This record gives sequence, C-alpha cells and structure tokens, in this order.
Amino acid sequence: MTRSKHSTLSVPEVAAIVFPVVAIGASAGGLDPIVAFLANVPQESGIAYVVVQHLDPTQKAMLPELLQRATSIPVAEITHQAELRPNHIYVIPSNADLSLSRGRFVLSEPVQLRGHRLPINTFFESLASELGELAVGVIFSGMGSDGTRGLQAIKHAGGLTLAQYPDTAKFDMMPQSAIAAEVVDLIDLPEKMPEKIINYLFRSSFLSSPGHEPSGRNSLQDIVGLLTEHTGNSFTDYKINTVLRRIERRMSLYQMTSMDEYAPYLRANPTEIDLLFKELLIGVTSFFRDQKVWEYLKMVALPQMLAAHPDGRAFKAWIPACSTGEEAYSLAMVFHEVVADINPPSKYSLQIFATDLSADAIDRARQGRFPQTIRSDVSAERIERFFVLEKNDYFVKKEIRNMIIFAQQNIISDPPFTKLDILCCRNLLIYLNAKLQQRLIPLFHYALNRDGILLLGSADTPGHFSDLFSPLTTSTRLYRRLDNLARQRLPTYFPTKVSAASPPAPSDTREVSMTGKIQAHVEQLLLQKYSPAAALLNQEGDILYINGRTGAFLEPAAGKANWNIHAMAREGLRYELADLIKQALQSESMVRLKGLVVKDHLGQSLGVDLSAEALSQPESLRGMVFVTFSSVPLVAEARRGRSPNPKVLELEQQLVQARNEIQAVRDEMQTSREELKSANEELQSTNEELQSTNEELTTSKEEMQSLNEELYTVNAELQSKVDDLSLVNSDMKNLLNSTDIATIFLDSALRIRRFTAPATQIYKLIQTDLRRPLSDIVNDLDYPGLEADALEVIRSLVFCERQVQTKTGRWYNVRIMPYRTIENVIDGVVVTFINITESKLLEAQLRQIQSGGAAAGNGGASVP
Repeated sequence: MTRSKHSTLSVPEVAAIVFPVVAIGASAGGLDPIVAFLANVPQESGIAYVVVQHLDPTQKAMLPELLQRATSIPVAEITHQAELRPNHIYVIPSNADLSLSRGRFVLSEPVQLRGHRLPINTFFESLASELGELAVGVIFSGMGSDGTRGLQAIKHAGGLTLAQYPDTAKFDMMPQSAIAAEVVDLIDLPEKMPEKIINYLFRSSFLSSPGHEPSGRNSLQDIVGLLTEHTGNSFTDYKINTVLRRIERRMSLYQMTSMDEYAPYLRANPTEIDLLFKELLIGVTSFFRDQKVWEYLKMVALPQMLAAHPDGRAFKAWIPACSTGEEAYSLAMVFHEVVADINPPSKYSLQIFATDLSADAIDRARQGRFPQTIRSDVSAERIERFFVLEKNDYFVKKEIRNMIIFAQQNIISDPPFTKLDILCCRNLLIYLNAKLQQRLIPLFHYALNRDGILLLGSADTPGHFSDLFSPLTTSTRLYRRLDNLARQRLPTYFPTKVSAASPPAPSDTREVSMTGKIQAHVEQLLLQKYSPAAALLNQEGDILYINGRTGAFLEPAAGKANWNIHAMAREGLRYELADLIKQALQSESMVRLKGLVVKDHLGQSLGVDLSAEALSQPESLRGMVFVTFSSVPLVAEARRGRSPNPKVLELEQQLVQARNEIQAVRDEMQTSREELKSANEELQSTNEELQSTNEELTTSKEEMQSLNEELYTVNAELQSKVDDLSLVNSDMKNLLNSTDIATIFLDSALRIRRFTAPATQIYKLIQTDLRRPLSDIVNDLDYPGLEADALEVIRSLVFCERQVQTKTGRWYNVRIMPYRTIENVIDGVVVTFINITESKLLEAQLRQIQSGGAAAGNGGASVP
C-alpha cells in the first residue's frame, strides 16, 4: 500500500464532491450491523459509503470480500489518492490513518501508538471539513468512545449523525458515548438507517436547492418568536442563513418541506424547541484549537504580559461562548506552564471567567470531565500533568479547575466583564450579523485593559475597528488593544428582548446621538466618582471584582498573595465582615452593620457602615456576595474632663481580653490548619503516586482492550471464512460422492489427505488412516509401482494412466494427476480408480465372438 508520506507523484485535480458520503464507524461486534446496513442500500442511491473499522494492523483485512457478499454495490479496499465515486463502498485498510482531500482518499502512517488510535474520529472530522452538509456519520457496535468527536464535527458542519440502538449492539460503548454527548440526530436499527438517510438527504437537497424559496415567512417569525418566548433568548441578530439552515435541518429529520408544517409542530412540542435551541448554539470546541495560536501565546504574548509586571499581579480573562470549557481549560494550562518557570510562580495568578448561553454546556464545563479521545488534542505530557483518569474519563485537576469561574451569560444582553487582560472569543462572530458584530467589537475594547490581548477565531476579524486593535502577528488572530480616546466610552446597553413592533418614526438623529453620549459619560462618571466602595466575593470570601476606592478598608496581606477579603480586611472589620457575610448567605435580603470603626494605614480611626447581599440575579452572579463600604463620621467623643464610667472600662477590658483570646484561638487554628495542609499535601503526593500507577494500569488495560477489539474483528472475519469453507467442503464432499468414483488425495510425501467412500473397496481405509503413508494401507491392486508412478507425476507434472486388475478379478483405470493449490503450487497427487470390469468382460466376450467367427470362416473355406 502506498502511503502519503511516500508519494511524490502528482495526481490530477478532482472536481469538488457534489454527492453525499456516508461514513460508517465500527469496532468490536461491528461486522453484523455493517452487513445489515449495506444489504439495505439501493444500488443506485447516488451516495458513496466509507467503512472505517478497527482492524488488526498486523493482518491483511478480509472485510472487503465479506461485505461484497452482502451487496451488489462494488466494494473495494481504499488505496492512496483513490478518487471517491458515488454508488461505491470503500473499506479502510489495516494499519493506516484515513482522511479526505479534494475528492481523494489520503492514507498515512498512524501517528498514535497501537491501542490509542482513533481512526473513526480522524476520518469523520476530515469528512466534515471536506463535505459539510453532505456528510453523514454512522456509529455501530464497539468499545471505547471513538467516533463521538467525529460525529460532533459532522453535526457542527450541518451533516446528519446516526447511531445504533445501544441495546442491539454487541458492545454498546461507542454508540452510548455518542448519544451521551448529544451529538446524535437519529437512533435506529442498522437495517432501517439507509432509507432514513436517503429520505433526509433528498429533502435536505430540495430545501437547499437554488430554486427553492423558504415557504412560510410568517411561520419563520413564529418559530423565532417561540424560541425567544421559551428560552428567553433572541436570535434576531443571528445571520438569517444560519438560522434557516438549522431550522431546515430539523425539518428534514421529520420529513417536512414547509415551515408552515414545522411551526405548529414546534408549538405543540416544547422538547423540540429545546432541541432547535441547542442546534442554533453550535457548541463545537476542542482543546488547543489552532496550535500556532497557543504556541504564540505561550512563547511570546503571555511572557511579555508577565514581564510588564515584574512585581507580580492578578490577571483576569474572559471567554464568552465557552461551550463545554475546553478553550478555558486550555488557557489555564498554558498560563500555568508559563508561570511555572518563574520564581516564585505564586506572584502571578489568572482568574478566568468562562460564560455561555447554554446552561447544559456550562454544567458540563464545570464538571471538568472529558472522554479519552482528548488525547488526540492534548499532549501526553499535559494529560499527565493536568488530568486525572477516573472511570474511563479524564478529570481536570483542581489546581486548573480553581482558576476558572463558569457562568451562564448572554453576551448580547448581559453586562460584560471589565478590566480584563485577555479576552478570547473564537468562532462566535461568524454566526452573528454585521450589525451585532459592530456592537461587540467596541464592547471587547471597553472590557480590556490597556495593551490587553484579544483572541478571535480563524474566520473572525475586528472589521472596521482596526483603530481599536492591532494584530500581534499576521498568521494568527491575536490582537492587542489600542488606546483610542475618540472611541473609548461605555458601550450602549443591549436589550434583552427584541420588540416585534415597527421601528419608531425618524427624529433628530444628532440630538438622539448627543443624548446617548451624555448619558453614557454621566453613567461612567457616577460609576467611577460617586458610587460607594464595593467588592464582589464568592462564598469563600475570594474577591472577584472591586469598585471604587477600598484602600481605607482593605489592604493586601503580607506574604503570599491572597485576595481573600478575610485576609485583606483592616483592623476593626475582620470579625464583623466574617459575621456579616455569613448572615448575608443565610438571608434573602440585604444585611447591614453600622457604626464600625476602622484604623487606616496611618493609625487614624474612620467610621464605616457595611452592607452585604447574596445575589440571585443575574444568573451569572448567582451565589456571589456583594459587599459595600460607606464612610460615615465618627460619633463625638465624651466631653473632656468627665470621669470615665468604671463599668465601661471593665467591659472594654473584658472585650480586649476576649479579642486576644479569640486571636489566640485563631492562631492555634491557623497552626492546625497548616499542619492539616501539610498532611493533606503528603496524602496528595501519595494519591498522585497511586494515580500514576492507576494510569499505567489503565493504559495497559486500554491497549489490551484495543487488542481484544482487533482480535474480535479478526475472529468474526475468520468465523465467516470457516463458515464458507464448511459450505465448500460440504459441496465438494457431495460432489465427489455423487460421482461414485474411488478417489484418494495424497500429499507430496504420499500421505493420505482425503478419500471417497468407493476407495474403501480397493484400499482398506478408515478415517483414522488420514495422514498415514499410502504404502501402509492394505489393498487388492496388482500394481506395485503405484507409489513410483505418483512420485514421477510430482516430479514431471505429467499425469499417468494405467489399467490395473485386482486380486479378486476386478479391473480399474488408475489415473494419477498433480494436485495444484490456489497459489498454483504442486502439493501432492490425486489418484482416481474408475471401475472398468464390465468393459473388460465385454472386451473379452467380443474377442471370443470374433475369434469364434474367424474359426467358423476358416472351416467353411476347407469344404470341397
């Protein structure tokens, strides 16, 4: 087999593929469903079929010939640079990675070690990239999760995805994995899938044909309205073609050709609204997408950002449309790798805010749980360093997970995060219309700090806002924020609801624009100058956001950087703040504490009122605590000269003593905490060693599982061959017996290989005589030279024929012929014995008659 890395010949270009391609992925137990599927495919479907099966890399695959028996469609094993044609079935060869490029197959040497290869994902992703909506992915029986990520890519590209009912699969892990990941459109029996695929593709091509206009424009508005009403999110700012394609795709699944049919169905089935909503979110992501971008971040951008703050700093990043969190975890891992080389690394930290519109995606992202297929995107070194393998899934380690806060957010309507150092928004803008893009890019500029980094998708650009961002490189979508005072202002508010009413009548545009600017500047001035000092905390007291001047109330704690409010609170607030936050979390209303006295860094006393409230709205801030600090005048001291009240003095002394005792208890608790922390670290170290051992065992188990799958596949192929051979053997046996000719098959050493029943009348043969030399068997033939003639036939390849008589008087025509194998190798002889006794008797009678007639003629001639 010729592989891509060895190919140097140029091949002619092939026109873009304009026909659908169905890719079938299977592993252990997959032969039967593949056969059942192909047996129901019409011969002229206009579709190409590609079978990707886990095969033993050391054996030649027999799959093509096994599948050919199930269908009249031509089946062929794939060769490098072979052209893809409709109405053909193609089978992946063993020990090869398969992809598609410009209408031709590309074979390459496997990159992953045996046991870690995912050929189904590799080809499915290539197919999705090449064909888009013409791609169809099918997953059958198999162990592991290969195919899940590939189906996700096909679904994202607008193609159709199917899986076998798990309870009908011999090994249900592969279809179960795909279904659990919510990347499967249809679940059915293998034999019923071809009809549904063809019906879907026919309706899909009809709906997307150039001459077809989407029917029911009013129904389209109804559908969008139902989505807004049911989910609370508007899709009016999405590109209309994107919305139409996703709606038409759902219609094709139900064999509908008009939105007038689909709108009532949607209204009657709220579950379908949820499915359409998920379809529109297009939540496809992966770890370290576009390696060049992440390499530049790690080697150049992040080190420069850290170098600008040699004394250390807490950085912030925001990843809107984060989907299931792979991009957020990628950024956290890269940042962790960069700061690991700095001494001490603790002086830098990164808080990542990862948000998405989908609550399901956020829930999955929070779990930090990913299938083993991520090994194709994450290096083995990073897998070992940042993940823990549990129950066949990888879990992100706590040190990385704690760097990220996941929250549900609508980037269009909810307030943005601000004072950011990094903003990563990839593959979102391309789905939004130009109007919304022009609102989001300035929003990103506003949210970033000076010289902040903006990371966009490969198909995204800042558009007309090149004066707000400058590219860091020409080969990546990395940008640095520019200071543009002319444009720098608070972005306008994004409404959460889109009114269906007609737009207002035109008015003085300049006046409206000026009013909007004044309002924005006033709001910004009020926010910065007159709003109270405040801090946003999580339930543990970690500070997530600070507004206003809090220096009089909070100060950085000495030693290791600690952004916890309990550590930063100044003297006079520490105990009170702890109690206030606890009350706020237990209460549904705001809690206040007035008349407190705090000492600033100069030792002067200041009056302060505290208030705290546990937030429930918006959703992105649910569970957090908002604390405000209000400066107030100190209460006037008692008139001088007035003697102090002894009772007050006593109470003050008791209070000081109580506080000292509390502080002592706190110190003891802190010591105990440090000891527990040390013990925990030791346990953690032991746990990591055990985890490492467990991972090694799991790796061995995976390799054994992969080998088991390959052996199962080979066994299925061999079983099919055995069945065929049994059938051929039965046919041959019946054929030989029906001829009633005595036949003996001998190998090259003249040992008995097989014989027919009539041969037992000549040689005293029984079944246990197989593999015995023919010369050991008693016989009735008067033919001592049979073995010599047989050896001569093997040597000369010229058959020998003799007439031989037995000791009982029977005659046989003995024919000795070479035994040829399928490979045309001489491996013995075939000896046949045809009974010619009757012929010999007739010959004798004829000779007797002829001799009698001749005698009678001679006698008549002598008579005078």
